[in-house]
Amino acid sequence: MELLARRKLTNQVALTLSLAAMAFGLFWLAWILVTVLQLGIDGLSLSLFTEMTPPPGAENGGLLNAIVGSLILVGLGTAVGTPIGIMAGIYLAEYGRYTWLGRVTRFVNDLLLSAPSIVIGLFVYAVVVATTGKFSGWSGVIALALLVLPIVIRTTENMLMLVPGPLREAAFALGAPKHIVIYKVTLRAARSGVVTGVLLAVARIAGETAPLLFTALSNQFWSVDLNEPMANLPVTIFKFAMSPFEDWQRLAWAGVLLITLGVLGLNVIARVLFRAEKLH
Repeated sequence: MELLARRKLTNQVALTLSLAAMAFGLFWLAWILVTVLQLGIDGLSLSLFTEMTPPPGAENGGLLNAIVGSLILVGLGTAVGTPIGIMAGIYLAEYGRYTWLGRVTRFVNDLLLSAPSIVIGLFVYAVVVATTGKFSGWSGVIALALLVLPIVIRTTENMLMLVPGPLREAAFALGAPKHIVIYKVTLRAARSGVVTGVLLAVARIAGETAPLLFTALSNQFWSVDLNEPMANLPVTIFKFAMSPFEDWQRLAWAGVLLITLGVLGLNVIARVLFRAEKLH
């Protein structure tokens, strides 16, 4: 009885500490969300989506060029990084699971996965920006694609390895070649998990500031030319938030709210897809 009582006490202490840690984290998260909502809603208006970023002291202004620039950079970064990541994940799960090349690739991918985004930005700056002699949208796309890669590779590999082996063996028994088995069976069975990884990668790069500071920089005017500096929300928010002008600070909080809602929506979609994959 004494041993049972001690175990119950230990369980209660562990449960209490776990709940306290969860409450501590949720408290700060709720505080951040409430603050973003309170200050961000004040800057929401129609002009936010129809006007360019204003000069200091201007009465009107918005974030249209920054919003469009972010959509272009994130979209192209995802389009470049996703196919490469999925192909690499397929190789690691289906071909190079026990090879030396597979082990080296996993090690390098883990390094990229844990590397700070500013390191990626500095790398692209040294390789692309310093070589070409100018900031550009393309260098920003490359930096974001390098951030997408390790997430998609890891997620794709893990999801494919969760597909039961007998499913592959049944397809092989029917005479299907390996590439058909991968495309028609394993990849299709893991599609929700792969899409989840892509959405999580998009959610990560949507708010990255450091890589874009060293690559795409920013642009106060409307520009969709990827060969020139391009406006984007993260850098615009950083610049406006650090300024002494109240109108810029209000626009910065509105931009923070837009990114927060976008990332929150992507995470919710990713969780729903991952839950559907597990139930399936």
